[in-house]
Amino acid sequence: MMTKGATTRDRIVGHALALASVDGLEALSLGELANDVGMSKSGLFAHFRSKEALQLDVLNAAVENFRRGVIVPALAEPRGAPRVRALFSRWLEWERSDSMPGGCVFVHAAFEWDDRTGPVREAIAAFQREWLEFLAGAAQRAIDEGHFHRGSNPEQFAFQMLGIVLAYYWAKRLLRDPQAKHKAIDAFTALVEGVRC
Repeated sequence: MMTKGATTRDRIVGHALALASVDGLEALSLGELANDVGMSKSGLFAHFRSKEALQLDVLNAAVENFRRGVIVPALAEPRGAPRVRALFSRWLEWERSDSMPGGCVFVHAAFEWDDRTGPVREAIAAFQREWLEFLAGAAQRAIDEGHFHRGSNPEQFAFQMLGIVLAYYWAKRLLRDPQAKHKAIDAFTALVEGVRC
């Protein structure tokens, strides 16, 4: 059972995640956030000792949402190519999450923090490295199951899969290309066809 403090903290982080998806992590302001959620700045400060602590909690919440919305459902699919396809399709849907009206917070954060240093950048990079390793592992299992040919490079497959999803986000959100999803699906299909047994 969650305590009142934990519930309040979750509510604050959820609101901050929505804001960060639109304006970025750096734009988060403890004062404005306190006003948005109906708290005093000192009350909010009791939950987050700094802006950096808030940013890290927002990233952790996004990771948990991603795990629940993308990874866990995909793991219900059979090992190999079906699971890889499920990871891709759920990943495309991820940016439409109700918790992130501005799209994928990881994409925003990657561009916002790529040239900076510090714990926030390291948290973003660590999650992306883990995600690429997870995708490469899923591709390796597709090889082991005989769905992808033995000469396939799982790390390269994961890299290309990431590239397709990033191109999709860019085309959909920046260019407002109505064919963005169709193009992403076609690109992913070609990627899978290139390694399929």
